[in-house]
Amino acid sequence: LAQDLEGVLPIEALADELAALADLLLAEVLRLCWLALAKRHREQPKFAIIGYGKLGGKEMGYASDLDIIFLYDDAADEAQEIYGRLAARINTWLTTLTSAGTLYDTDLRLRPEGASGLMVSSIAAFKQYQEEDAWLWEHQALTRARFSAGDVQVGEQFEAIRNEVLTRSRDLATLRGEVLDMRRKMREGHANKSDLFDIKHDPGGLIDLEFAVQYLVLAYASRYPELTGNLGNIALLRIASQVGLLPALDAVAAGNAYRRLRHLQHGLRLNDAPKARVDPAQVVVERAAITAVWTRLFPDAANLTAPP
Repeated sequence: LAQDLEGVLPIEALADELAALADLLLAEVLRLCWLALAKRHREQPKFAIIGYGKLGGKEMGYASDLDIIFLYDDAADEAQEIYGRLAARINTWLTTLTSAGTLYDTDLRLRPEGASGLMVSSIAAFKQYQEEDAWLWEHQALTRARFSAGDVQVGEQFEAIRNEVLTRSRDLATLRGEVLDMRRKMREGHANKSDLFDIKHDPGGLIDLEFAVQYLVLAYASRYPELTGNLGNIALLRIASQVGLLPALDAVAAGNAYRRLRHLQHGLRLNDAPKARVDPAQVVVERAAITAVWTRLFPDAANLTAPP
């Protein structure tokens, strides 16, 4: 934080440090919760915590919650029950309010079947779900997902499933329509009626760029597997330009805009601002750069990029 305020810690480095801290805490909470279980059928759990969203993409901020799911690979008859208890205890440890505050807020809705699904899934069940039943937005979420803590072999199996899903060939027109539909629903759910610019949700903001990058990964990773790398949006924009999917100047400008908007967002969060909103005059250049990438990928979606 001190380095951030002094301006000597780049936004990507800050996010990496915050993600590494989260990984460390997840690993320690998992270890302690496993030791505290009254019933354990093996010395070390065949269990992994998978990070999605800001944690998965290593783009965390000071107020980021943890989007996580729990996977296991264990043939024991009691595995589902034991790992279910382990997952519940981990979530409780992370979210319980103590005199020192909480570790993290968590969001477990990205697990198979969402809030109605089991808290923990076998790796086989997860693979089947991703291949047969997952919605497009769940595959979008996989573009920013990675092994965070736990058993390395389970993590490697997750990464193999992720890679297989992301490198699938897709019909681009269908994919484009589904991504636009999901973006439209998100905008409707976060309507901004103020005169300020919402850094995250408004057209030309962070979500627009994130959706653009997710579209590029799902559309072209079958042809350019380097797009599956969990490298963050700015690096993925650079890769997209290197393989000819975006003009280099557009990719650089959009990456700089994303970096600037995240810096503003961090500052507002540190000052306990209720929402990350700024005077639109502050972000004219940034908004235009992100909109340029959006309209290049979605030329028929001008209604989603127009100022509110």
